[in-house]
Order: sequence, then structure tokens, then C-alpha cells
Amino acid sequence: QLQLVESGGGLVQPGGSLRLSCATSGLTLDQYVIGWFRQVPGKEREGVSCISLSLGSTYYADSVKGRFTVSRDKAKNTVYLQMDSLKPEDTAVYYCAATYTVVRVPATKGGLDAGTYEYWGRGTQVTVSS
Repeated sequence: QLQLVESGGGLVQPGGSLRLSCATSGLTLDQYVIGWFRQVPGKEREGVSCISLSLGSTYYADSVKGRFTVSRDKAKNTVYLQMDSLKPEDTAVYYCAATYTVVRVPATKGGLDAGTYEYWGRGTQVTVSS
């Protein structure tokens, strides 16, 4: 059974940086896409970024493009979300999610759709405030 655990959230000032981690266990194949999402109370979960573990390609929402970077450490079975130039509107609970793909697929805009994913972590709070 695939398990995902997020960590690295916290309080940071505007303009600062945080790196979120998504530790995976039970993941034995590269044919997964990992997505990062965020949610604030009263709003729908928003797709932030995704990475194809089989091809290494990445995709970003326009709201974070150029500021966030998703990457993977294969040896540690961990996916990271480096968040730079943080803004107060980035404040949210951040989740990682995984979906198994039968064939190798690139990361695309479809990877920002929460309905794509079968497995979810419990989230980590990110607060950007002075």
C-alpha cells in the first residue's frame, strides 16, 4: 500500500523560502506521477505542480511558475517542492498525491487535477506572513 507523508511546512516571511518533502513508502515502480496541491478553508484544492517519476518531466501552475521547483531523490523515495519568493497568498495546507500510470507519461496540465490521484498525504501547513 502506497503511503505519502508531507513535511517541511511552517511560518515564513514574504519573500522567504521553504522546502516541502513528500516521503513515499510502498512505491516500488517508477510509473507514478506525484502532484502537489494546496487548499485554504472554503476553497477547492488547487494543483500547484506535478512530476512524472518515469520521465522526470515537470509541470507548474501559472501562479507558481518561476518560484516553485519540484524534484525527486530516487534513493530516498522522496519528492520535494522548493518554494521561493513566497507570497501571503501561498498560505495553505499543502498536500502531495500519487497516481499510478500503466505506461510512462509526461507531467501535463492534467496532473494538476485532484481527481487524477488515488493516494494522498495528510498535508502540511504553510503560512506566509510578516
